[in-house]
Amino acid sequence: MRRRGGRGVAGPLGQRDGVDAVRVRLPAGGWATVREHLVERYGPVIGADRVDAMLARGEFVGADGRPVAGGESYAAGRTLWFHREFPPEERVPFDVGVVHRDERIVVADKPHFLATTPRGRHVTETALARLRRDLGLPHLQPAHRLDRLTAGLVLFVVRPEDRGAYQTLFRDRRVRKEYEALAPYDPGLALPATVRSHIVKERGVVAAYEMPGAEPNSESRVELVERRGALARYRLLPETGRTHQLRVHMSALGVPILDDPLYPRVRPDGPDDHGRPLRLLARALEFTDPYSGSPVRFESRLRLAWPAG
Repeated sequence: MRRRGGRGVAGPLGQRDGVDAVRVRLPAGGWATVREHLVERYGPVIGADRVDAMLARGEFVGADGRPVAGGESYAAGRTLWFHREFPPEERVPFDVGVVHRDERIVVADKPHFLATTPRGRHVTETALARLRRDLGLPHLQPAHRLDRLTAGLVLFVVRPEDRGAYQTLFRDRRVRKEYEALAPYDPGLALPATVRSHIVKERGVVAAYEMPGAEPNSESRVELVERRGALARYRLLPETGRTHQLRVHMSALGVPILDDPLYPRVRPDGPDDHGRPLRLLARALEFTDPYSGSPVRFESRLRLAWPAG
C-alpha cells in the first residue's frame, strides 16, 4: 500500500517503529460502502481478504480514532488512517551517527545502504525511523534526501513548524554541499572541471541518463584530491541536485565511482554486498542558519575505505 495524503498531518494513530500511519482521503465516487472503496483501492495489491481482515480487526480508524466498519456508508472527503504491514527487512549493520543536535535540527551521518525515509521495500530500516525511535523525536522530518547507497550528512528538522525554513535553503540552493568519491585515476582528464548536462530520470527506470543537446539542468564541479596508483579521491561540489547527478557526471567523465551498481552499466539486481559500498560520501553541509543568522558548517565523521590491494 502506498502512503497518500499530506505529510506532517497529525492523526489519531501513533507511530509504529518510528513510521507514521497512512492517511487516506476518500475521493469522490459511486461506492456505496467504505469496504467497496477499500477493496477496489487496495485489493489488487494485498487482496480483498486482507482488506476484510484489517476491517474486522478495527485497523482502519476515522479522525476520532474509532474503528471504521466496512459496511458504513461511503462519504467522499472523509479521512481514514491505518498502519501498513511492514515487510520483513534485513537490518543494515551500520549505525546512524549524530554529528549535531539542538532544539531545531539533527545532522545525522547516514551509513551506506540505509534509505533516508520509508519508501518501497525500505520502511523500518531507514534513517528517519531509526532516529525517531533512538532519539525519541516523533516529529522528526528530513529537510532533503540522500540516496540509499550514498553515505554521509543528512539534515533533519525536529519541529514541523521549522521544517519549511530549512527546506527552503535546499530548494533555493543556499546550502553548499561537498562530497567525496573514490574512482579510477585518468591522467588525461583535466581537473578541476565543471560538468553541465541535461539529466533525465524516468519513473520506474533505475538509472538516469543524459540527453545530448538539451538545455543543461545539472552542474557539478569535480576536483582531484589525491591519487593512489590507479585510483583517486575526488572532491565533488554539486550546484544542482538532480537524481544520481554526481554518479552520472563521474561516469560521463570516464571515471565512474567505485562499486556503483548503475553507472556506467546496470548490474543485475541482488542482495546488498555490505563489504562493497558505493564509494560516495556527503562530506559537508554549509549554510547560514535561517533562525540564528549565523554561518554553520557540518562535517561527516565517516570515511571512504580504499579497496584492499
